[in-house]
Amino acid sequence: MFSLSPLGGRGQGEGARVVYPKHSSITLAVLLLPSCALLAAEPPGLFLERTNHWLIVRGAAIPGGALKINYLEAYCRANSTDADWVKHTVIPHRSEILSVSEDRRQIKLRDTLEDGLVVEHEITARTDEVEFRLAARNPTAKRSEAHWAQACPRLGDFTGFNQPGSTNLNDYLPKCFIFLDGQLARLPTQPWATEARYTPGQTWCPKHVPRTDVNPRPLSVLVPSNGLIGCFSGDERLIFATAWEPYQELFQGVIRCLHADFRLGGLRPGETKLVRGKIYLVPNDVPALLRRYEKDFPEHGR
Repeated sequence: MFSLSPLGGRGQGEGARVVYPKHSSITLAVLLLPSCALLAAEPPGLFLERTNHWLIVRGAAIPGGALKINYLEAYCRANSTDADWVKHTVIPHRSEILSVSEDRRQIKLRDTLEDGLVVEHEITARTDEVEFRLAARNPTAKRSEAHWAQACPRLGDFTGFNQPGSTNLNDYLPKCFIFLDGQLARLPTQPWATEARYTPGQTWCPKHVPRTDVNPRPLSVLVPSNGLIGCFSGDERLIFATAWEPYQELFQGVIRCLHADFRLGGLRPGETKLVRGKIYLVPNDVPALLRRYEKDFPEHGR
């Protein structure tokens, strides 16, 4: 067994390291196979890879052939809105691969947090979506402080704004959207918050989450209608969208990323909580996407 140390800095896998299983020749072969070889023999649908702290979703329909997700970027404490990200908010964790299916459609992971919380992930790729099923359990004798967590999808290639040398990391904003008053609203939403402990970026907090417990980026006064956030591809033919339940916040980040972060709320000794999430990679048909989202996450409409 060997491990990879975390990359430093906010938004770069702070506090996480990845551990690979012993004697996993199939897993390592998949991870080390060149991307061109993977794409050459690719049947329809989506496929998964795990390398370092990245979850990579591959598919012929994805602009650039792949979508990279910092997974999971961080597990976080409460009272995070105006707190130091490293000294207070992030709970370091290590991640290990439990299995990778031979068809590369499913990966199982286990995260172990510094405070003892254990989170097991079952990630399944299908024709046009990736499903996440998580079980967080606290085997310790003290309460876990893990209140929320974030996966960080990188969307520069998908939106067509990943040109080498570009320093404007907000250039992709007009491709991005949330829902306000039941209607799709492209970013930047108005008003657009600009002040916070860390800038730029934007956080939208739903009614059920304390505004003191969210990402320490500029916090919008706007309350989203639902837990879905997404963007259009560069040619506007496709939509990337993501949602989680229970959901914590929606977030636009500083590395051409979009988050629908999930909520844990802390776990008592012996307690287990279940979390589920989806990434949709679908044709540009917003009403069809909304119908699918509402079926998958009926709780968000209550």
